Amino acid sequence: MKLDDIYTFDPKDLVEDSQIMAGLTPAVTRVTNRDLAQFMVAVSDNAATNVLIDRVGMQNANATLRSLGLTKTMLRRKMIDIAAARRGDENVATSQEMTRLLEIIYKGKALNKEVTDQFIKQLKTLKKDSYLSYELPADVELADKPGSLDGIRNDSGIIFAPNRPFAITVMTAYDRDEKAAERAIGQVALEAFHYFEMRGKISEYGRILPPGTPGK
Repeated sequence: MKLDDIYTFDPKDLVEDSQIMAGLTPAVTRVTNRDLAQFMVAVSDNAATNVLIDRVGMQNANATLRSLGLTKTMLRRKMIDIAAARRGDENVATSQEMTRLLEIIYKGKALNKEVTDQFIKQLKTLKKDSYLSYELPADVELADKPGSLDGIRNDSGIIFAPNRPFAITVMTAYDRDEKAAERAIGQVALEAFHYFEMRGKISEYGRILPPGTPGK
């Protein structure tokens, strides 16, 4: 399967929270897998996500995760499958593995350079709610994908601290106050940014060096 393979919109694929797909013309609108991926990331379009799960295959997605050494992250249901969630067939991941996945992708160990660059660019430029960015300085680049359910707020991304970009994932659950959880994610991201920003300025001995110092 390729990014430019075509999908013809079928209304039977619609589920709740499918902002873009719900506006397409049945049996006429043709979009690519690349488009579906954009819908999925930009606005968390659940129908686009489900179509991609069907096209890629849940087992294939999980096999790829295993091949990358990610043993605790698993796709077990499609989006808005409440019956599956009630059975306990929930999609699961850990903050450590999501951070590791971003690191693997960023370092070019999962995709070729062209697709890696497209992936990072998409996460950087698409407009979406971002909890990691809540407290970050406005000029700091961020490539991330937040997610939410009732009582849950998560965000995984790459924060481009000067000279020391880093991957980070913050997951919350049992959130009585979801806005407080979102702010907490932002505060964790800011503390991490301050740490890596400093690491980008210092020598191995802890000395802050002038910008452009050789061997820093």
